[in-house]
Amino acid sequence: MTTKSPLHTPARPEDENLGVVANVAYGFQHVLTMYGGIIAVPLIVGQAAGLNSAEIGMLIAASLFIGGLATLLQTIGIPFFGCQLPLVQGVSFASVATVVAIVTSGGGLPSVFGAVIAASIIGFVITPIFSNIIKFFPPLVTGSVITIIGLTLMPVAARWAMGGNSKAPDFGSMTNIGLAALTLGLVLLLSKLGNAAISRLSILLAMVLGTAAAWGLGLVSFAKVMEGPIFAFPAPLYFGTPTFEIAAIISMFIVVLVILVETSADILAVGDIIDTKVDARRLGDGLRADMISSAVAPLFGSFTQSAFAQNVGLVAVTGVKSRFVVSFAGLILVTLGLLPIMGRVVATVPTAVLGGAGIVLFGTVAASGIRTLAKVNYHNNMNLIIVATSIGFGMLPIAAPSFYHDFPSWFATIFHSGISSTAIMAILLNLLFNHMTLGNSDQQSVFAAGTERTIRPEALKNLSEGDYFTEGKLFDVEGNEICVAADCDDNRKPKNEH
Repeated sequence: MTTKSPLHTPARPEDENLGVVANVAYGFQHVLTMYGGIIAVPLIVGQAAGLNSAEIGMLIAASLFIGGLATLLQTIGIPFFGCQLPLVQGVSFASVATVVAIVTSGGGLPSVFGAVIAASIIGFVITPIFSNIIKFFPPLVTGSVITIIGLTLMPVAARWAMGGNSKAPDFGSMTNIGLAALTLGLVLLLSKLGNAAISRLSILLAMVLGTAAAWGLGLVSFAKVMEGPIFAFPAPLYFGTPTFEIAAIISMFIVVLVILVETSADILAVGDIIDTKVDARRLGDGLRADMISSAVAPLFGSFTQSAFAQNVGLVAVTGVKSRFVVSFAGLILVTLGLLPIMGRVVATVPTAVLGGAGIVLFGTVAASGIRTLAKVNYHNNMNLIIVATSIGFGMLPIAAPSFYHDFPSWFATIFHSGISSTAIMAILLNLLFNHMTLGNSDQQSVFAAGTERTIRPEALKNLSEGDYFTEGKLFDVEGNEICVAADCDDNRKPKNEH
């Protein structure tokens, strides 16, 4: 493992290169963290489209392959594309509902792919709008969004810990939850050890040990690892030539808007976590990489691409800020896309093991958001109610997933995501109260007044030099208790003296 001397410390923390061995190890840890999420979308879509297992396997391979290429573009970057931050890219879960709706309404996968291509191109065109709103993302906004990212992912960790498949007979069993608890305990134990390398690899090592424990209990089988091809290249246009339907494109464009908001939040979040500068140009480069990857993905059988929030959490947990680590994760994803056998090996990791690790990962994201919110000035302003309303609004679809069931589909698509809900609300309220000051009252509301202790001027006028307050009572300079009006008798003496 290569150790950099202080003389060679890069100007940006994300530019540190830890060496091949560390890059591969930490990169594989990133892949394990997001593997369940990246294969979930093609699994769901493939089943909705009525595909057989081999065809679903092609969707999964394409998603891994394109996710890897998108990650390389985002982390390494080329002029105008890629924010050069440690962000893992993959199929966006925000598109699932819309994709399934298009598939089941008769459009089929060609209509889905056409809609993704067209909507992503439109999204690419409007990226300058999003990249120039960075001034509206102060810690007040980013802290709220980072916090809700962690809270949004916690139900995912809970489902993983219970087994992942709610229809399985062992879903929620003590075996699954016990395995998740074991993994969580291993993460904490390994993180406590003095060795820095082991501590940073605690997530990966805990997953390996958790999988080994599951194998020892007969809960994991490697029998199917050798079934299927060893090498396979994602075939372009394997599922047919994309078709372009207006209704499908409009629906998908709404999803793209959500992805732009979420990716903006993720880029700003990881920039805050690793303490590096993210300006409008860098944000625009990241969004363009997102959109161009999304536009190319359907040609190989994949869908919209975006940054994975759970890997933002991994960066926070491990403290490994290097973008080259994530670049190696991209190489591993490309390899998995070309070598289905490797994907089958990784797929043997029990979902419950992922759940145990996810509790730490996703909780760390929320904690990072709280740390960012601690930097916010709450003195004599409305920032407290902005944070409270934004997080509360974002919690609605998390606490009640069917909350927007009867709303128009375009509205539900946008606000069903707690991340986009919080981002939109925080941005709007920040604009309303902190930028559009016209009409703001100089007598702040109870929410502003409640952000710190205050005392009325009338009370101060009644105090004399030397008065002091102790043990809940007020005394004058000579030590005589001063009566509080409500507790005085007719002689202006405290009632408790009688």
